[in-house]
Amino acid sequence: MKIAVYGGSFNPLHIGHYAIIRHLVEVEGFDLVYLVVSPKNPLKEGISAESAPQRFEAARQAVVRRGLEDKVTVDDIELKMPAPHFTIRTLDALKEREPENEFTLIMGSDQIADIHRWKDYERLLCEYGVLVYPRNGYDLEGIIDELKKEHPSCRLGMMDAPMVDISSTAIREALANGRSVDDYLM
Repeated sequence: MKIAVYGGSFNPLHIGHYAIIRHLVEVEGFDLVYLVVSPKNPLKEGISAESAPQRFEAARQAVVRRGLEDKVTVDDIELKMPAPHFTIRTLDALKEREPENEFTLIMGSDQIADIHRWKDYERLLCEYGVLVYPRNGYDLEGIIDELKKEHPSCRLGMMDAPMVDISSTAIREALANGRSVDDYLM
């Protein structure tokens, strides 16, 4: 099977994530999307690893609410792995668990712009492949062209997906200020 591995803190899972998931299944043709809830991104501050079980359960419930159980699996593989939670370790563990499947990493323009900081990023690009969704403020085509020059054998593509200008950070800030975010949650 062709599986999209879409990882993140998902704090919370929102309509932007939902738009990407639908695009992966309906347009990109993935058989399944694995939402991998990360306990703690080694490159980010502010998200507590202790909240991972609650974020995992919230993501699982959102998938059920949207009726996506047949196309989306909320995967707890990183919750069972020791820190640090490097994406390459997660992909290697998935491949070991399911050697018959083909895994492709999904990430945003902000992440691909910073890919040189990721552990074994060359392996991510070349062994698994990366499909990138656009975000405002990034020259995605330029970033991808540059990476392909550096790593000609990499598998790197750009999604022609709709941009939903919402972030988990903005949702958390709205909640902290007492504003309703119901329309933005998945």
